[in-house]
Amino acid sequence: MGYLISETTKEEREAIVAESLGNIEATCDGCMSGLAEMYQDYIDGKKELCEINMEFNARYVHGEDMPGRSGCGYK
Repeated sequence: MGYLISETTKEEREAIVAESLGNIEATCDGCMSGLAEMYQDYIDGKKELCEINMEFNARYVHGEDMPGRSGCGYK
């Protein structure tokens, strides 16, 4: 089985996300619900997994790239 939208049904995509995330209901500490929502566009067939992951990773900035930061000081 593939992971592309064109290769899967909505039910298969739901299973892929659920299996990948583990505790999809987030009953342990509430942290997983945001991740489950993040992948809803994949489940609905709107965006591929790689697009969602790239968007997520693009939100983070490396410490060296932030203005006014020169590192942690422990060299």
